[in-house]
Amino acid sequence: MNKFDYSKPAELFPSRNRKIANKVKYRRFDHAADAILFAVEVLPEPLLLGAFIEIDEERLGHKDIRALYDSASFPLKKAAKLCVSAEV
Repeated sequence: MNKFDYSKPAELFPSRNRKIANKVKYRRFDHAADAILFAVEVLPEPLLLGAFIEIDEERLGHKDIRALYDSASFPLKKAAKLCVSAEV
């Protein structure tokens, strides 16, 4: 994705997984970056797998969402990753 505009408004549509209590519903965000951050860091993994974000009538699936989040150009601060040592 070349020159993705993280500042555009976005809509998040979580998947409809009936196996887990879905307290996360459709949400609108002023900026795509906020929607991407929410999808990756807040949504439970099963809901992210079927989720999509819509920006200017273009849909981004979970793989696109993850790729944008992992991109060096992602503008927001990401949650710290936990490192677990296997030392005994």
